[in-house]
Amino acid sequence: MPWLVILIGYLLGSAPTAYIAGHILKGDDIRHMGDENMGAANVFRELGHKTGVIVGFIDAGKGALAVLIAQASGMSQTVVMFTGAAAVIGHNWPVFIGFRGGRGESTTIGVLLTLVTQPMLILAGPALLVLLIKKNVILASAVLFIPLSLVSWWVGTPASLIIYSVALPCLVGFTHFLRTRPKAVRA
Repeated sequence: MPWLVILIGYLLGSAPTAYIAGHILKGDDIRHMGDENMGAANVFRELGHKTGVIVGFIDAGKGALAVLIAQASGMSQTVVMFTGAAAVIGHNWPVFIGFRGGRGESTTIGVLLTLVTQPMLILAGPALLVLLIKKNVILASAVLFIPLSLVSWWVGTPASLIIYSVALPCLVGFTHFLRTRPKAVRA
């Protein structure tokens, strides 16, 4: 049963929200527009602010829902964390569209908001402020993710979740590196 729950997490994460939005609104693959990323930030720039925000919320919801399903199924904390990671992996490498997805920032936010709620809410204000002032998703993500483990430790979060609050954003960073490296090499 744990593997089924983890698989459900992956399949939820694989739902290609930005891809669907691109086809509905522009009749094109979002991975051929803007920075060619299948994520909320690219949708925001290419398809409009409202659509970008909606896609961001849905992508975060995919991560949160995967974790909530695992928790409701009575899975151990380890399985719950694997399910959350599977949702992010599904977003980044979705089975439904050839394993080429986004970077997983919104999905990671949904997973971590569900598992380490208080630290995420503490850091949400500064991260949103940076996003509104600088209009830079990467900088806002850094403000959210870099101090997350320290804030988690400060509020008494269990060690396994503190480690997870470092590992999951590292997956986002690794995916970002993989996605941007080929473009840098071409330039």
